[in-house]
Amino acid sequence: MKILRRDLMKASLSAGVGLSALGLKTPKASARSSSHASRPFDESTVRTLARNLSRKAFSAPSHELPAVLANMDFDQFSSITYDPEKTLWHSDKLAFDVEFFPRGYLYKPRVDMYEVIGGKATAIAYDPDSYHYADPSLKVSGDIGFSGLRIRYALNTPGVMEECAVFLGASYFRAFAKGQIYGLSARGFAKDTGSLKGEEFPFFRSFWLEKPQAGSDSLVVHALMDSPSLTGAFRFTIRPGETTLFDVQSTIFPRQDIANGGIAPLTGMFYFDANNRDHVDDWRPAAHDSEALQVWTGTKQQLYRPLNNPTDLQISGFSDNGPYGYGLMQRKRSFSDYEDIALHYEQRPSLWIEPVGNWGDGEVELVEIPSPSEVNDNIVSFWHPKQPLQAGKSYNFTYRMYWGWDTPWPTHLARVVATRVGAVVDHPEARLFVIDFNGEPFQSLPKDTNFHLIAEAKPGAIRNIVIERNPYIQGVRTTFELVPGDAKLSELQVQLATDQGPISETWLYRWTP
Repeated sequence: MKILRRDLMKASLSAGVGLSALGLKTPKASARSSSHASRPFDESTVRTLARNLSRKAFSAPSHELPAVLANMDFDQFSSITYDPEKTLWHSDKLAFDVEFFPRGYLYKPRVDMYEVIGGKATAIAYDPDSYHYADPSLKVSGDIGFSGLRIRYALNTPGVMEECAVFLGASYFRAFAKGQIYGLSARGFAKDTGSLKGEEFPFFRSFWLEKPQAGSDSLVVHALMDSPSLTGAFRFTIRPGETTLFDVQSTIFPRQDIANGGIAPLTGMFYFDANNRDHVDDWRPAAHDSEALQVWTGTKQQLYRPLNNPTDLQISGFSDNGPYGYGLMQRKRSFSDYEDIALHYEQRPSLWIEPVGNWGDGEVELVEIPSPSEVNDNIVSFWHPKQPLQAGKSYNFTYRMYWGWDTPWPTHLARVVATRVGAVVDHPEARLFVIDFNGEPFQSLPKDTNFHLIAEAKPGAIRNIVIERNPYIQGVRTTFELVPGDAKLSELQVQLATDQGPISETWLYRWTP
């Protein structure tokens, strides 16, 4: 059983409780609940459940499990594998089937599962015989329940079912596109990320899986989210492919005012790259799920912000009104960029968020958390609305997620290929920055084009700017020195230009000692 990497952060995050108090029966310990346990289900069902739940005091779930399951380690949990002959819809030969994770290890809370057919929701019961056990002592009878689910689809080879998306732990989920492997994660909601009082992690407590029609290449999954501060209703329409798409409709019901909430949060790992390896002793060129935050603003600016593994917590905000999109991006796609035979960072997906409708005033927030290794998710980004979410109200956010190789649309601007930072020989007061650009403009610009750099540092000074052709990338290389003086932080901004004006996306960077 493949388990999501970096489970450490999720150990105390996932949670779930039964729905009997809300009018839906929870599963019984049998192969499948009988038909009389079905309940009506339509597009409003989960929203109604979430709204009603938000009007009640939060009830923390029980994590109780038999000791043999509660005390499992990672290897034991991974050794429990789902029988592919018993996946949901296996005998129906549809484009999708579904496996369910057992409870145990870090994933102790129960998450209820329902199948929806013809407007009726039927609870899916836990069956210990649906699993293979390398250690027979881990097989426990009774109504144990599930901790999450795995969606399978013939993504790479016709007729060969393989996992393409997973929901496991708190409100975390992952997916990838054809030819890729798991990397960064998404979440349903982020609250108080990076705050001194500590982050709250809402969780998916129940899922409803709509049985797809024969020949359908999309799967609809509904989820009910809960936490001390809010509830939420989600509808995911999932379309795996060359780019795997999630169309997300979400409604948030705050139990209390939420000033520091995050919509469509992305969570990944950045350990080091050529811009930041001063405190890393590692033989590889780089190690990260994502190398940069990219934002296309409502005013059509294209921003590119390389990520950092800082020595202190860093929080950055990019104010906007109605953003076109944002994402954590992985542009380096060659094995030689990482040289890691086991982890293959070059195959990790980028994840782009495209808001549907105008999300109004707010900011794309980036949280960078110090990490001593690559096992921690230390990067978080999300949309932070300017106005607090008020208790007793509801808020709708609809967006499309693109899990793939790049942004969903090409750009006419030159793009950043690499960012490198190092010492300046004989000048310890300065830092050398090397930025490579390539892209569409270089396909048509004359060889004698006069390039220059629009660059600024606040605070600090930029000196010794050099621009030269780089035939190895069919673009240009720019170098400059930053002299920060006594500053402990400097915000840098650079754009490549010709005599006619800017031709590149805007490179942003936060330098700290």
